[in-house]
This record gives sequence, C-alpha cells and structure tokens, in this order.
Amino acid sequence: MSPAVVAVALALLMGLQPVTTDLYLPALPRLTRAFEASTAQSQLTMSALILAFGMGQLFWGPVADRFGRRPVLLLSLSLYTAASLGATLAPALAWLVLWRTVQGAALAAAVVCARAMVRDLYEPSEGAHVMSKGMSGLGLIAIASPMLGGTLAATLGWRAPLGAVAAIGAIALLFVARQLPESLAHRNPQALRLKPLAAAVREVLGHRTFRAWSALVACTYGGLFAILALSSFVYIEVLGLTPGQYGVALASGSVAYLLGTFFCRRWLLRHGLDGAVRRGAGFSLAGGLSMAGLALAGVQEVWAVLLPQWLYAFGHGIHQPCGQAGAVGPFPRMAGVASALNGFVLASTAFVVGLWVGHAMDGTTRPLGLVLGVFGIATATVGWTLVQRHGVPARARTA
Repeated sequence: MSPAVVAVALALLMGLQPVTTDLYLPALPRLTRAFEASTAQSQLTMSALILAFGMGQLFWGPVADRFGRRPVLLLSLSLYTAASLGATLAPALAWLVLWRTVQGAALAAAVVCARAMVRDLYEPSEGAHVMSKGMSGLGLIAIASPMLGGTLAATLGWRAPLGAVAAIGAIALLFVARQLPESLAHRNPQALRLKPLAAAVREVLGHRTFRAWSALVACTYGGLFAILALSSFVYIEVLGLTPGQYGVALASGSVAYLLGTFFCRRWLLRHGLDGAVRRGAGFSLAGGLSMAGLALAGVQEVWAVLLPQWLYAFGHGIHQPCGQAGAVGPFPRMAGVASALNGFVLASTAFVVGLWVGHAMDGTTRPLGLVLGVFGIATATVGWTLVQRHGVPARARTA
C-alpha cells in the first residue's frame, strides 16, 4: 500500500469522527429548540453516540483481526451512511438519538481499523509519524466541519448539517471500495473465540505501556470532548455568536490542533515519543488552567475561551497521534484488540463527561473552564509521569 493511500485513508476514516461530532454542533441549539428539549436531553445526541462508539470498538476490534480490515470497513461504512440519513430525517428527538447511536457503533469500526492498519504496516515509532500525517488530514477535516455546519445551519436549517454527514459517509465508503486494499497480512482465526479473546484482553490491559498511552489519550480527549459538548451553548447562548461565527471559532481550534500535529512530527524525529509528549503536556496544562482561571474570575469574553482552547488543542495534536500509535505498538498480532480497548477507554471518559456537562450549564463559561482545567492537569500529569516511565522501551528514549 503506497504511503499516499495510507495517509488519505487515515485522514478520511479518522476524520469521520470530527465530521460526526463537529459538523452538527452549530445546529445543536436550534435542534434543541426545534424539539422543545432541554440542554441535557439534546446532549444525548452526543453522549449516546460516544457510548456506542466506545462499546462498538470492543466488538469491531476482534472482528477486524478475524476477517480483515477491508470487509469490516465496507460493512460499517454502509451502516454509517444509512444511519446518517436516518438521523437527517428523524421526526423526533428519540429517533435522532437512536440513529446517532447506530452512527456511533458504525463509526467505531472505521477508527479501529484505521489505527490497526497503521500497526499492520509500520513499527511504533514510524507508525506515530504516519499517524501524525493522518491526524493532519483529520485536522483539515476538523477545520472545515464546523464552518460548513455553521453555514448550512444558518441557511438551510438544523437538518442540513446532518445530511452533509451522510454525504461524507458515502464518499468514505466509495474510497474504501475503490482504493483501499487489505492491510492485514495474516488473519487470526482465534480472534473471536472466547478463551483466546479473554487472554488477549488480559494481556493488553496488563501491559504498562498500553495503560500509560491509553491514560494519556483518555485525559486529552476528555478535555476536547468537553469543548465539543459545551462550546456551542457557550459561544452562541452565553457569548452571543451566530452559528456561522461559532463555526469559525471552533474551526480555529482545529487549526491549532493541525499545528500541533506538525510539531508532533518534528519533535518525534528530535525527541522521540516520550519527548514529544513531555513538551506537549505543557500546552495542555496552560490551556486548561488559563480557561479555568479566567472563567472563575468572571471574564465572560470570547477571547477568554478561544485562546485557552487554542493552547489545549495544540497539545491535543501532539498527544493524540503519539498516544494512539503507542497504545497498539506492543501488539503487532493483536492490533485490533489493542485499538478497540484504547478507543473504549477514550470513549468511556468522553461519555462520563457528556453526562456531566449536560446538567452543568449555568449560563456562564465556568462549567467548561473547570472541566478543561481538570483534564489539563490530568493530561500533563500522565504525560510527565506514566508516559515517561512506561511509554517506550528504555533503549528508545531520547532527550
């Protein structure tokens, strides 16, 4: 498989995650009013998706190890596109939550297969470099998604962004069908048998390197998910931005994330996995603490949310490719299982955050600031301790 095809595949498959979350966010307040729902009720459209996304990875990981990445992708992307169309046409909030749940379960397969594909083809250090390229592509998609969603919501109504998600899902399906070959050289016939599967799960969960990287990914994504879940209400209802302006604000955070992936590649070459994360942790901490401090001080201004968001997103652009490649690195023959468990930890953290933030909005920026502060501290702590001790073998460490 050519490097160009791998890079495009990673960007497109993993880019479905911000497409699924970011593109509809500018429409979320209007959707809430259209269904006469509370903020907590409308947040179920995000929380249910994330829960299904996490649980689905536990299923799709072993299936992808047994049958290969390509057939799983073809099936799941077909399901994703159909569920996206169902969400677009949903007549009630309960139906929208149901279709978003199916969307999340199908999305899980795309992300699991993308991460496992990197381990199929590359060793961990090279895999992190390739992953960062894919994450750069994801960053471009993440930049475009909220701006497109804001424009569509403002001009065509809240259903239009959901329709765009369905169209993008169909494009991803077409790319896989026409361009993406199988990356798994040797399928594992034991992957779905209960006893070997349980043994594989125990081996992965018992590995200190897996736990270190999974903790990092969960902490950094927990803060990012708080931004995704609360930012539309904060920017639009608290700070007074229009859906289009909010789309630009959220997209600017994706620009910072994209810059983070560029610096990730440079720091990987100079300092290795642990060195890159050690530097990125400072940005995570600065972003979280600055937003929390400004919110507690009562500064209710756009810049007081936007600048910390940029800092945190920059750090996330370093941690995410390193963490996802590092978590599956020790498991060349169980990449699907390791990828699934890593994704489940990430999604479970986001689900808990989603449940909390749905009830936390108080008409100020404080809930978002406080939760980002907590995850900024947690990310930096993991990056400066667990990752440095267990993230890479001692012989691979660099300054």
